[in-house]
Amino acid sequence: MTQKAAYLLAGGPGSDVAHLVALLRQALPVSRPRAPRVAYIGAASGDDAGFFRRLARLLEQAGAGAVTLAPTCGRSPRRAGLFHQALADAEAVFVSGGDVADGMDALLAAGAIPLLRERFDAGIPFVGLSAGSILLGNEWIAWDDPDDDHTARLFPCLGFAPLVCDTHSEDDDWSELRTLLTLRPVGSCGYGIPAPAMLRVHPDGRLDVLGGDVLRLERGPNSWIQCPISPVPSLACDAVTAAAGREM
Repeated sequence: MTQKAAYLLAGGPGSDVAHLVALLRQALPVSRPRAPRVAYIGAASGDDAGFFRRLARLLEQAGAGAVTLAPTCGRSPRRAGLFHQALADAEAVFVSGGDVADGMDALLAAGAIPLLRERFDAGIPFVGLSAGSILLGNEWIAWDDPDDDHTARLFPCLGFAPLVCDTHSEDDDWSELRTLLTLRPVGSCGYGIPAPAMLRVHPDGRLDVLGGDVLRLERGPNSWIQCPISPVPSLACDAVTAAAGREM
């Protein structure tokens, strides 16, 4: 099998549930003869049980079959076995929200990344939500002092989607994404995915936009270059290419 697209949903507080379910339906391989089994990665929320129950219900409404927690927090042979079994059985992988840095730390500590990469390379679709979408990208930022952007530093993420993005931060004009881009060379770009929207990211970097406008933000020599990318007219239609080429 060849790599499939990665799906980056924003979600966020106040998201319309019906709209979110419609987006998830676009991301899951629901055309199979039976409902697809989904492995749930809750690393960014510490495998929070409440998050898992709520999001499993949304995934089931979108057409998922069994949704199984693939535990990544807490070390024990039993939890490691459950993680490997959930990934082995999965026909899609869902990466939930929370804190990006905590999520990467948990995945690294659990030794989970090689198996996630293996499943992605085998053609299993990966779907991120909020911080989970950022985790699927190339990198994110951490601060030694949250009140001082001079202490911001980059750290690598999974890199299954060859770009950087932020999610549901339209109300603060994507301030964290802008901070990230100031740490990269002039000409670097990232994507702001607002609450209603989803990016489908192909392995070659081509992007399809669904659900709402997505902002392409580029660091110019002296100012920001901003370009909204509009979605396809209907969620029921196959997406058309909204932007082409590897950006990062």
